[in-house]
Amino acid sequence: MKIPAKTAICAAILAVGAIGLSHAQQAAKPKAAPSAPAATPATPQVDPAPATPAASAGWAARCTSMSRSAPLECAMEQTAVLSKTGQLIVLVNIRMPADTRAPVALVQLPLGLNLPGGAKLQVDDGNATDLQIQTCENRGCYAGSPIAPDLLAALRSGKQLKVSFQNLSKETITIPIPLADFAAAYDKIK
Repeated sequence: MKIPAKTAICAAILAVGAIGLSHAQQAAKPKAAPSAPAATPATPQVDPAPATPAASAGWAARCTSMSRSAPLECAMEQTAVLSKTGQLIVLVNIRMPADTRAPVALVQLPLGLNLPGGAKLQVDDGNATDLQIQTCENRGCYAGSPIAPDLLAALRSGKQLKVSFQNLSKETITIPIPLADFAAAYDKIK
């Protein structure tokens, strides 16, 4: 049975969204408020120095297809969560679109950001790559960009990816993401 292209594209978007939603729901837990009054749930604040973020076990790679004859869409991701609460702080997703085969990064950040400040990616002590925050919704804010060859080379050989952004007080927050198994996961999706 042949599926119309529009239907396949819509189904793929829904499937990727469902995977992201499922992953975010498993990782995100409400942050316990200290004795001070709690912020409204619609606009949680990013602490200037959040409790120790912990990256998940490693870069997870997966490939999916809408049908046997459809091309594979591959992606890999790594998350950083607060170690005490399990709240998702940063999710870095790198996907390999079937049509271009050029890697694209999507970074999910928490709510309560200084949006004009954008976000930055930096490998070890190398040059920082600026990311413009594109949109926000109830799970967080999102920034994305194609991955330049020099950044990809740095990610493959680096030890740590630093994702930084500013909170509403314009204080910079940097979240470290280990790159120990990045190259192996990338080789699976390319």
